[in-house]
Amino acid sequence: MSLSQGSSAMAALQHRAVKSLLAALTLLAAPATGRAEAAATEYELKAAFLYNFTKFVEWPAAAFHDDRSSLRLCVLGEDPFGGSLQAIAKEEVAGRKVTVLRSDLLSDPSGCQILFVSRSEEGRLTAILEAVRDAPVLTVGEMEGFLEVGGIINFILQGSKVRFEINQESAERAGIKISSKLLRLATRVVSEARKGG
Repeated sequence: MSLSQGSSAMAALQHRAVKSLLAALTLLAAPATGRAEAAATEYELKAAFLYNFTKFVEWPAAAFHDDRSSLRLCVLGEDPFGGSLQAIAKEEVAGRKVTVLRSDLLSDPSGCQILFVSRSEEGRLTAILEAVRDAPVLTVGEMEGFLEVGGIINFILQGSKVRFEINQESAERAGIKISSKLLRLATRVVSEARKGG
């Protein structure tokens, strides 16, 4: 590798580190940072959240074919992200490349590690979530009642701010461990299993 290539690689790493830090700060954003959030579109923020979720979620080994398998982020239905997910597709998480797939019909949604269910799929939401109910798939939605029918993470808007809520019981059933740091950032955590204990 030449010196100029090394400098370019270092600059790219620094750029990614800054982007990750900014996205992490978005997760921790206080109300006073509303202007910074307004500068990014709703789906740019949601794309940043999706990437950052991967840093706070642990999938069981059975979720991947082998140690070299990519982490598959699938968008089911109409894709509201535009080009916002392209940056994620260039990243790695825990040594795995991130692959972004888009489809109106996924024959095997359990082949995804993250399944973003678009609003366009609201009419068949119950059937989709039933198809991955016990599979190690982090289901993410953006519609009212998503957690109540078995989804794991649901985006919500509070004013102009993107926030999220978590169904920890659904995550545990899927064999997915969610970091306590991410749970603390959620606006609401559903955890039936812990209510009695």
